Amino acid sequence: MANQIFMRVNEVAEELGVSVPYAYKLIRQMNEELAKTGCITISGRIDRKFFHEKFYGTRTETAGKGE
Repeated sequence: MANQIFMRVNEVAEELGVSVPYAYKLIRQMNEELAKTGCITISGRIDRKFFHEKFYGTRTETAGKGE
């Protein structure tokens, strides 16, 4: 899945070790932030690069993931 642009809620929950409902909440918050910048968002999905930037401070995935 790492080659796809968007992460789905199950992938976010697994990556962060949180419940699916909490992952939905996090995605909703990030999508609201993206919408304020004029980006179009999709419910229950988040841009993979934006996610990693917000949680890890990088524009790419953490070392060892998706390689």
